[in-house]
Amino acid sequence: MGDRWRVEVDRSVCIGSAQCLHHAPSAFRLDTARQSHPVDPATDATEAILAAAESCPVEAITLTLLDTGETVFPPEE
Repeated sequence: MGDRWRVEVDRSVCIGSAQCLHHAPSAFRLDTARQSHPVDPATDATEAILAAAESCPVEAITLTLLDTGETVFPPEE
């Protein structure tokens, strides 16, 4: 069984670039204010979701392991 992630978008940081939709269109949606939202905040870990988080120009997307809370992205400095 693969990892499961909690996907969170900090809407106070999100600028609505839609890069997340470009990389993982089934995992993110933009609301009427062009703020990103995860379709399912608890989801299977996928390369597409990781690429979406990595491509966000303002690092508004956080991925953590669902079972432990360990940060997957962004990397801790």
